[in-house]
Amino acid sequence: MGATQTPLKVKLFIAVLYDAEARFDGFLDQLTAQFGPIDQCYGPIPFSYSNYYAEEMGTNLLKWYGTFKPLFEREKLPDIKNRTNALERRELIDGNRRFNADPGYIARDKLALASTKDFYHRLYIGEGIFGEVTLHFRKGQFRHFSWTYPDYQDSAFLTFLTKARAGYMREIRQPQ
Repeated sequence: MGATQTPLKVKLFIAVLYDAEARFDGFLDQLTAQFGPIDQCYGPIPFSYSNYYAEEMGTNLLKWYGTFKPLFEREKLPDIKNRTNALERRELIDGNRRFNADPGYIARDKLALASTKDFYHRLYIGEGIFGEVTLHFRKGQFRHFSWTYPDYQDSAFLTFLTKARAGYMREIRQPQ
């Protein structure tokens, strides 16, 4: 019989897809007010990986990825997703999003993301939210799955994520 354990705290990760015409700095200010200072970031970069969001958000989209300084308990991810959803709703224009914020976390062995949508590779984690392991870390690098979004497979993003993970590993090794 295995013994229960308390998992290590994790590094908050948030990716934001947004209309290039939107005032991203203001949205970023709202994120830092809610979740603390930015630790590391990548982007914004042009988002050309999919046209899934074109009807709602337009075609001139950018994406930004960032981590935030305070570590947190993974069971708080559903609350964080609901809080980013509330931030998105505040910025709606004519019922359409200008920002799509996808929170998750970096752990030693994975990048996990939160979603409001259920699917075969997602588990319910509470408060109407599902979680998925989007990438796993093995033999010194992040590796993708068949369901991993194309931008999360991009080599420049993976370089950023590997650096962010290295920073996280330094943090969890420091005595508290």
